[in-house]
Parts: sequence; structure tokens; C-alpha cells
Amino acid sequence: QVQLVESGGGSVQSGGSLRLSCAAARYPDNTYYMGWFRRAAGKEREGVATIALDGRTSYLDSVKGRFTISRDDANTIYLQMNSLKPEDTAMYYCAAQRTFGLDSASVRDWGQGTQVTVSS
Repeated sequence: QVQLVESGGGSVQSGGSLRLSCAAARYPDNTYYMGWFRRAAGKEREGVATIALDGRTSYLDSVKGRFTISRDDANTIYLQMNSLKPEDTAMYYCAAQRTFGLDSASVRDWGQGTQVTVSS
């Protein structure tokens, strides 16, 4: 089981920026696919962005052009969130995935989550 440690959440006003980080530890092999998911109050969890070790990325339509997922090694990923909107308010979860994509069914391990709150 991969341990995922997130950081970087917080509160920001609409139009502001935040950067989330996630480090994977205690894993037997490289975590090829990693991603960010979120769950807003009263809503289903949704995939926000995913990245493969070869650099391929995929994004939720509503965050394209505003969010950027990146990784600086096999085990650490980031989510740069710009032009944040109140509808981005959610608990954000880092994930180690079995396959590439934004489907929660692809997730092998979850982080504990970090709260992002955007006020208008």
C-alpha cells in the first residue's frame, strides 16, 4: 500500500491561487499513474487531473486552462490551481492509480485529503 501525504490546501478568495503537493511513500515500485480528485459537499467525488510517469495528463473540463498537474519525480505530484472559483471548493484527494484517467475506479490508494475553500 502506498502512503500519500498531501499539503497545500487552504482558503482563498475567488480568482486566487493555491498549490497542492502530494508525496508518495512506502511503495514497492514506482507509482506510474497519480492524480487529484475532489469531493464537494453533497456531491460525488470527481477526478480533477491525472498524470502518468511519461508526462501524459488529463483534466476535468471545468478546470482546463486553470489547473496544472505536474510531477518532479516518480513519487511527488503537484496541482497548481489558478483563477479559483467558489465551485472549486472541495476536499481534494491525492491518488495512486492503476490506470490512466479520471475515473475513481482507477484509484489504488487515497491520501487523507486537504480542504480547499474559495470565497466569492
